[in-house]
Amino acid sequence: MRVSRAALVVVAFPIALGAQQPPANPITTVMKQRTMAFQQRLAQAFDSIPERIFGYKPTAAQLTIGYIAQHLADDNYFYCNQFGAMKGALDPGDTSAPDTVKAKWPKAKLVAQMKASFKFCEDALAQLDDAKLAEQVTQQLPNGQSRTVTRAGPVMGHIIDMADHYSQIANYMRLNNLVPPTALPRPRPPGGDR
Repeated sequence: MRVSRAALVVVAFPIALGAQQPPANPITTVMKQRTMAFQQRLAQAFDSIPERIFGYKPTAAQLTIGYIAQHLADDNYFYCNQFGAMKGALDPGDTSAPDTVKAKWPKAKLVAQMKASFKFCEDALAQLDDAKLAEQVTQQLPNGQSRTVTRAGPVMGHIIDMADHYSQIANYMRLNNLVPPTALPRPRPPGGDR
C-alpha cells in the first residue's frame, strides 16, 4: 500500500506543478485568441450580409460594406507582414485597381480575399512569441515613408483595426435589420432551464 501511495505522489506532484505554471507566451497567446475571435466574427458577418447591400453605406461620408471588405484584406496584409519573416500580399492584379473599384467587386471575390488575408494573418501570428513582441521592426507606411516600431505595436494595431471594423459592420447590419454575430442567441449549457 505504501508503494502505491508513493507512486501516486511521484506521478501527481509533477502534474500539480505543471498545472501551476503560467502558460508559455501568455501575452502572445491572448493576442492570438483576440485576433482569431475577431476574424471569426468578421467572416460570419460578411458571410451573412446579402450581396445586394454590399454597396450600402449609412451616409455619403461613410464606407460601403464592399469597401470595408476590401479594406480589411489590405489592412491585414499591412499589419501581419510585420509579424515576422513570412510575407503575404493580394494578387498583383488585384492591387492595381483603385479601392473604390475593388469595393464594387462581387461579394464572393471580396469575401474570399478577406478570408485569405485572415489565413495569412493566422500563419503570420504563428511566428510570434512574447520575446519577439519586444523586437524593433521597420514599418513601411502607405505614403512610402518608414519608421521603427516595437513589433507589439502592429500586433495590437491589427486587433484594434479588426475591432473597429467589426463594430462598423455590426452597426451597418443592424441598420439593415440583420443580426450581427455577437448578438445572436448563444446556446444554453446542457441541463440549463433558465
